[in-house]
Amino acid sequence: MSNETIIKNMESHNLNLSKYACKDEEAIYLKPRDKDIRPSYFRDTDRILYSLSFIRYQDKTQVFSLKNHDHIQKRMIHVQFVSKIARTIGRALGLNEDLIEAASLGHDLGHVPFGHLGESILNEISLRELNEYFNHNIESVRNLMTLENYGEGLNISIQVLDAIMCHNGEFALGKYEPRKKSVNDFLEELNASYKDQSIIKKLKPMTLEGCVVRVSDLIAYLGRDIDDAIRLNLIKREDIPENITNILGRNTKEIVNTCILDIINNSINKPYILLSDNIYQAIVALKKYNYENIYYKASTKELTTELKTMFNTLFNKYLKDIETNNQKSHIINSYLANMTIKYKENTNPKRIVIDYIAGMTDDYFISEYNSIKN
Repeated sequence: MSNETIIKNMESHNLNLSKYACKDEEAIYLKPRDKDIRPSYFRDTDRILYSLSFIRYQDKTQVFSLKNHDHIQKRMIHVQFVSKIARTIGRALGLNEDLIEAASLGHDLGHVPFGHLGESILNEISLRELNEYFNHNIESVRNLMTLENYGEGLNISIQVLDAIMCHNGEFALGKYEPRKKSVNDFLEELNASYKDQSIIKKLKPMTLEGCVVRVSDLIAYLGRDIDDAIRLNLIKREDIPENITNILGRNTKEIVNTCILDIINNSINKPYILLSDNIYQAIVALKKYNYENIYYKASTKELTTELKTMFNTLFNKYLKDIETNNQKSHIINSYLANMTIKYKENTNPKRIVIDYIAGMTDDYFISEYNSIKN
């Protein structure tokens, strides 16, 4: 079989896509791309799957840190849930599943150890030291564009990078509508997010596939986080208000199914993703319930204080190690030793430390802190 036939088979899904889908030939790259048999977004998925950042998902907190329980999800499980939910919606709507999968699997690559609590602490450090905000979605893009491949970055399409940047499921909407962007528009939003926190709340994906990933992130964590909280005896299923369960369902399976079907039925053959008002209001109520009864209680004050000490201790130690070129330090002999000269010479040492800490797994973070403390 000739390569032409193989490529034709690989790209055949484009023939049946919705007119609102983002086709493979529309993919935009910042660097020239050597062609092979894989369609653009299919190849992006492969690059994300084989990245070092993706491997580290397996030991990064989703919500609950330092819990000795085999059935509490880590970040690795969450991104796969998002991918499956998003691809289900995408297939039903005739969208590009390859673009959806790449963005879904890559959307949390920039998450720091200890989840959103760790992110908030690292944000405090970033503001204090660099006068720049730290957001995990922006760091996810930075991982792919700059940090992966030992400082060379990976050549990922702008559409996938943009969907990752705009994925933030913390901001629930009843309607998700893409915004047309140029490459410069994407880069301007990315760079502005470091200085202007309001940018994060205003981000809209440039593709309908990106909109699907964003709403799927929300659906994925709302239900599953309840299951984890119940397993840890933080809440009981019967505690969830009936005005929520009567509409969405009582468990993850029912919540996910209800939301997926509602989105599909309201969005098919439309240039936007739409939730019916009663489903949207129930999602908002469930999100509020989760914050009040799960997320705000997931970490104790003692743990928060302890982690702040640990993050700041590591930051100060690593910064000093860079300044003194301490060859015994892992940030020198393990991290920077493998990075490109371009990254080392063009990156503020404080940003290097933040990149290094942000990329750590929970276990490695604790191990590094204990080695310094002892």
